[in-house]
Parts: sequence; C-alpha cells; structure tokens
Amino acid sequence: VQLQASGGGLMQAGGSLRLSCAASGRTFSSYAVGWFRQAPGKEREFVAAIRGNGGVAYYVDSVKGRFTISDDNAESTVYLQMNNLKPEDTAVYYCAAVPEGDYNSGWTVDEWDYWGQGTQVTVSS
Repeated sequence: VQLQASGGGLMQAGGSLRLSCAASGRTFSSYAVGWFRQAPGKEREFVAAIRGNGGVAYYVDSVKGRFTISDDNAESTVYLQMNNLKPEDTAVYYCAAVPEGDYNSGWTVDEWDYWGQGTQVTVSS
C-alpha cells in the first residue's frame, strides 16, 4: 500500500489545517489508518487513528477536542482536520496503515506496516 500525505503548511495559532492521506490504487476499507507526528529532536508520536471496520477513532489526549480523523465515503482518503492549532502541534505529520486484522493498540510506530512520506505543519504563535 502506497500512501500519500498532503495538506501541511504554515498557520498561525488558533487556525485550522486539514491533512489528507490517500492510498494509491486501493481503498482503506480493510485497513486501520493512523496519523503520527515528529517534532525536531523528538520521537515520532501517535496522534489519531481510525479503524477500517466501522470507523472507530482514537486520539492522543493532547489533540482531543481539536483534531478529527475521518474518511471519505469511498474510503480512499483519510483526513485529519486540525482546529485551534497550537505552536506545540508543529511537526512533520505522517500517515500510516495496517490491515484491520493486525491492528493492536496503534500507539507505537512498529505496529504500522505502511507509511506516507510526511507533510510539514508549522504553527506560529
């Protein structure tokens, strides 16, 4: 599965961005899809995930109430809507996928089989 992440950019604090993760040549219907982020000098951390079998979503506490993960009706793209952005959200954001049957907690990097190339999000204060 090849993933293409897009939608990053420069935004002032309090603004919004929507990231997209598209799968080339297939849908996400049988995959869980997640978003991770990595700030300079820090480890890659879990942000959100959506299950392929019903769309149950999970979030890290720091983004709950501000970020929303969703998929389109065709399940070919997964979005991360980011509202009320904060400077601490600045990072490279990566999307990842794993077959739904292999999904565990989703919290750790090594649980995910496929990764997109990353898109930079910079939030200025």
